[in-house]
Amino acid sequence: SCGLLLSFAYPDRIGQRREDGRYLLSSGRGVRLSQAESLSRSAYLVAAEADDQGADARILLAAPVGEQLLLDYGADLIEEDVQIAWDRSTRSVRAHRRLRIGAILMKESSIAQPPEDLVLEALLSGIRTEGQDCLPWTKSSRQLADRLRFLHRHLPGWPDLAADHVSAELEDQLSPFLAGMRSASDLKKLSMQDVLLSGLSWEQRQQLDREAPTHIQVPSGSRIPVDYSRPEDPTLAVRLQEMFGQQDTPRIAGGRVPLTLHLLSPAHRPVQVTRDLTNFWRETYFEVKKDLKGRYPKHYWPDNPLEAMATNRAKPRT
Repeated sequence: SCGLLLSFAYPDRIGQRREDGRYLLSSGRGVRLSQAESLSRSAYLVAAEADDQGADARILLAAPVGEQLLLDYGADLIEEDVQIAWDRSTRSVRAHRRLRIGAILMKESSIAQPPEDLVLEALLSGIRTEGQDCLPWTKSSRQLADRLRFLHRHLPGWPDLAADHVSAELEDQLSPFLAGMRSASDLKKLSMQDVLLSGLSWEQRQQLDREAPTHIQVPSGSRIPVDYSRPEDPTLAVRLQEMFGQQDTPRIAGGRVPLTLHLLSPAHRPVQVTRDLTNFWRETYFEVKKDLKGRYPKHYWPDNPLEAMATNRAKPRT
């Protein structure tokens, strides 16, 4: 019983074997024994006396103590440490229970059913650590996020869904969908479109469709998708012939924001980028017409684009 009694007298000198006769004391200090000594094979001991020389002081007097004795009789010394955290190596939430005496880790075990609120907190921490790319974005959900970021930038009261970090607003919208999830693979089950829409009221959904539409109908009748990937500068890439008859630049966000038009050739190559369609028709169109008419003679190049019929074909139907 000497080791157990010494642990009561000197709880800061309980030592756990590391290697080569070295021990880590509960105080955090390192000590050592000669490998020739029988005590050097003990998993635990209590160092009653050491020479205090160097980083690993030499043990002068010690007694072994069993791990189970420490667990049975050292309740006042043992600290239970429950850790529920995101593990980057496994990309999952790991829940562990650790029993420590000071700096000594005595036992570690996994927790099968950790508290759900702590798992959720750790999973959100993991999403912040990994970034938005760990979420299962699709083309349609990314466009929806871009539209919401556009409205956040231009209209008050809309959630912040910045592309380069996981915002508090996005965390709030994610949380109800994360029940039972613990890993990056679990996150693949999410529908990000449902997550984003869940944070909007019915009125906001109506305003979203009205002021940040997915498509714009141009004079030819075609519905052209709006690119919101740069929320400060949404764009519309459309063939030039489809815009004949349109005098002003299309605007969104209740008329606050003009679209940047990427006017395309018949081969869908950009020929002009403008936010002032009126000026393009007045100043630039005739130079573009001169350049492209020779390359695309079968297509329609009217002298008065504001009065011409728009078409999504080579020439308008007669």
